[in-house]
Amino acid sequence: MTASTTAPSDLVRPFRVALPEAEIADLKQRLARTRWPDPETVPDWSQGVRLENAQSLVAYWERDYDWRRFEAELNRFPQFLTTIDGLDIHFVHVRSGNPGALPLLLTHGWPGSIAEFLKLIGPLTDPVAFGGDVRDSFDVVIPSLPGFGFSGKPAETGWTVSRIATAWVELMRRLGYREWVAQGGDWGSVVTTALAAQRPEGLLGVHLNTPYAFPARIPDTLSADEQYAVDGLARYAGELGGSNHLQGTKPETVGFALADSPAGQAAWIYEKFQSKTDNRGLAEDALSTDDMLDVISLYWFTNSAASSARIYWENRSATMAGPELTLPVAVTVFPRDVPRLPRSWIEDTYRTLIHYGEADRGGHFAALEQPEILISEIRTGLRSLRRWKAVPAAWPTAGRRRRPRGSRRRW
Repeated sequence: MTASTTAPSDLVRPFRVALPEAEIADLKQRLARTRWPDPETVPDWSQGVRLENAQSLVAYWERDYDWRRFEAELNRFPQFLTTIDGLDIHFVHVRSGNPGALPLLLTHGWPGSIAEFLKLIGPLTDPVAFGGDVRDSFDVVIPSLPGFGFSGKPAETGWTVSRIATAWVELMRRLGYREWVAQGGDWGSVVTTALAAQRPEGLLGVHLNTPYAFPARIPDTLSADEQYAVDGLARYAGELGGSNHLQGTKPETVGFALADSPAGQAAWIYEKFQSKTDNRGLAEDALSTDDMLDVISLYWFTNSAASSARIYWENRSATMAGPELTLPVAVTVFPRDVPRLPRSWIEDTYRTLIHYGEADRGGHFAALEQPEILISEIRTGLRSLRRWKAVPAAWPTAGRRRRPRGSRRRW
């Protein structure tokens, strides 16, 4: 990976991915020498990744996967580094050619990366070329979280979601944006929620596809949808929570386990894709093998198993109960997300809800699984913020609550 080193550290400098051929050869050699565990003793995924599925994925990674294809895809887009709060932040920045484009900050989660947003860039920046309306044009900024991908790896503690959100505000200021919006899922949603809670000057509103809106105290009487959410949370923290628990308590141990084993790194992420996508039993029903390996390879080649896992450790006191936001919020719920929150709790938490959407398919990794649906929801959810500049105390809602008369102001 290369970057210009001539510019001062507080300026934005160009970046381009250029992986040495020796690193690719080393990966293939390691994969060929994989020492496999004994097969599981159950006929399902309840013990984790099944041996035959892992062997199939690793065989494809070794013999058929083309990193250079993915590298070229990344390099089609302008990439940059900039030092914020002592850490290099890597990001993709694509300006729309259309006047009036709204700047949009997209934040990924774990085990996500900038890779999950690549299919969104064209339709968001040039909607007409993809059958859309020029009035839905965005400038797109996609940073890699600290410790993820090509961003720097923190050498000190303290990189909480609030600190990341503050860094994102500085990034948008440094790019010259006076007004902008933000979107995220998974940890990207947590960071975006922290942004909205901070209410920095210029942030007009946010879109979330992972709403963190559980009530601080679960009511004694629950509707069917609310009970489904509670059951989903128990499953998320229980049988699906193994990687989250380890990363939140022993991220360095996770790094030791995965840094020397590409097959281990692949299984670690593959299991998460299998358990949280909208599939019929296998992750491959929802995601292509190449899409999964693009993400897995990015983690492997940047040796970021430990540094990315620390986002769980740094934020281990976080809960699924989100703050009540006073900034405009748009939400899209995907049916196979875990946990899937009911509309009632979303509306109770986000009193300034301007859009509520329910997708008919898709799971936790919306940008990878259903990019077209997410693109449409981002356009629809944030469209009203193009027409109205002021953020009134009582924003028009998408649900039961009504906007007070006279609460809007024109640009």
